[in-house]
Amino acid sequence: MSEAVPGIKSAFDKEGDGDVIVTSEPSPRPRDAATLILVRRDAATPRVLLGKRSGGHTFMPDKYVFPGGRVDPHDARAPTLTPLSDTVATKLAIGTRRAPHAFALTAIRETFEETGLIVGRPGTHTGKPPQGWHRYYGEGVMPCLKSFEFIGRAITPPYRPKRFDARFFMADAEDALIDERPPIDGAELSDLQWVTLADALDLDLPSVTRFMLGEIGERIAQPHGPKGPPFLRWTRNGHTTDRL
Repeated sequence: MSEAVPGIKSAFDKEGDGDVIVTSEPSPRPRDAATLILVRRDAATPRVLLGKRSGGHTFMPDKYVFPGGRVDPHDARAPTLTPLSDTVATKLAIGTRRAPHAFALTAIRETFEETGLIVGRPGTHTGKPPQGWHRYYGEGVMPCLKSFEFIGRAITPPYRPKRFDARFFMADAEDALIDERPPIDGAELSDLQWVTLADALDLDLPSVTRFMLGEIGERIAQPHGPKGPPFLRWTRNGHTTDRL
């Protein structure tokens, strides 16, 4: 069960992404961030969850994106039921001092905050929840990280007013989500919808999201392929894409 998604291996940064381009000021340091790509396989064609960012944002306004956001220092202290796989943890540890599981926990927290969807399993956290996690643990759940795949990393180019060093995760919705509740629009994301990879291309997407759709398509078609996660970044010689 796979889907051909043509024409998505373009450069991951374009002026059309909608961000303000600033060349007269020093470039800000990228902040760690994480994104979760949930894939539904309960129909003939796989679908992913996308939502529209508010037009008031300075970063990717009015663009359709996957749920995600900036890593909070408290995320690493959130207890889990299951850890990341050794392979995923090893890849995430490359080039950072941050604990690998912190990125996955950020993706879970941001998905809950932006969509209302709960990634986890029933469980009880007996201690005091870390800051930002009270509502999540109040649902009687615990995070599970074993189903997370690390599918890519991208650093925002240096001439944007906000920059992120984002890790992209993929997980099967049927395995990761605790129930079948629909996503709920909020202040961060609206028009949340499950769309096929091909239909997603008709939405107003940032080019990095478009790029990651290609990775998703390849992994759905070849789930045990040999490729490592792509690492998209800028060097003195311009845009570079490596494999971790």
